[in-house]
Amino acid sequence: MLTAAALATHAEATDEENKAEDKYDTRGLEASYLAHGQSKAAEEAALALAQFQTIVPRAFLPTEPISVGALITLQGPERNYYFIGPRAGGMEISHGEQPVLVITPQSPLGRHLMGRIQGETLAIDLGGKRRSVIIESVV
Repeated sequence: MLTAAALATHAEATDEENKAEDKYDTRGLEASYLAHGQSKAAEEAALALAQFQTIVPRAFLPTEPISVGALITLQGPERNYYFIGPRAGGMEISHGEQPVLVITPQSPLGRHLMGRIQGETLAIDLGGKRRSVIIESVV
C-alpha cells in the first residue's frame, strides 16, 4: 500500500500538469518531496517486516539475558509491557488485551534492558522522572 502511494505520488510529481507555471509555483517540487518520503517509508516498512520475520519465537529462561524477541513486563508504579524488536520502535501492538510498546535495542529503554535478567531492579527515566522498576517477567 505504501509502495502504491509512493508510485502514485511520483507519477503526480512528474506529470506535465504539475510543471511550474512561474518561479513561485512549487506544486511539482512539493509532490516530489512527498513521493520521496513515501518511498522511504515503504522501504523502512519492508525492512522492518523482513527483520521481524526472522525472529524465532522462544521462551526465555528466568536466568537468560534479555535480547531481541523478548516480551518484557516491567513493574514500577504501574505494570508496562515492552517487546524488543529489531525495528519499528514506538509502534504499539496488543498482547491479548494488554498494550505492548515495541522498543529497539538502540532506544534508551532498550539499552537499559538488553542483557538484564528477570527479577533485576533498574532505575530508569520514565516520563521525565527517575523511577525504580523491576523486570517482572521475560517471555
